[in-house]
Parts: sequence; structure tokens; C-alpha cells
Amino acid sequence: MSTIDSSSDQRTANNAVRHTYRTLSEAEKGAMQAVKDMGSALIAKLHEIGGTDPSGDRLASRDLSLANTHIEDAVMRAVRHITA
Repeated sequence: MSTIDSSSDQRTANNAVRHTYRTLSEAEKGAMQAVKDMGSALIAKLHEIGGTDPSGDRLASRDLSLANTHIEDAVMRAVRHITA
């Protein structure tokens, strides 16, 4: 399976839902990458707090799992704003 970087202009190649995208500016690409990096760092912190394996998808408690879900949602919504 090939992958496409999320900040690449080729990100539309494997998307069946959104049929047209606009080209992002370098600032928008940087903002999107920064938001994703922050979300990833915060999720890693949840694993650290709970003493779980960061490469896994299990967290130590329901509260940490909910925090993870909300982080993922926040990142998605921020990226949607940037790419709209």
C-alpha cells in the first residue's frame, strides 16, 4: 500500500469522498503539520501518563481513551478548517 503525505498536493489521489481540493499554501501545509504534530505529542503524553505502549491503541483508562478521542476530533476539525 502506497502512502501520500498529508501535506502533499497529491493527497486527493486516494479519496473517494471529496472530489476537489484546492492547493494549499506553504503556510497552510505547515499549520496542518503543526496541528497534527501537537495532537500526536498529546496522545503520546496520554500513553506516558497511563503507562501504556505508545505504539498500541490501548490506553490505561476510559478517561484517557475519551481524551484520545477528543484529541483526534480536535485535530480533524482544525485540519478541516485549514483545508476548507
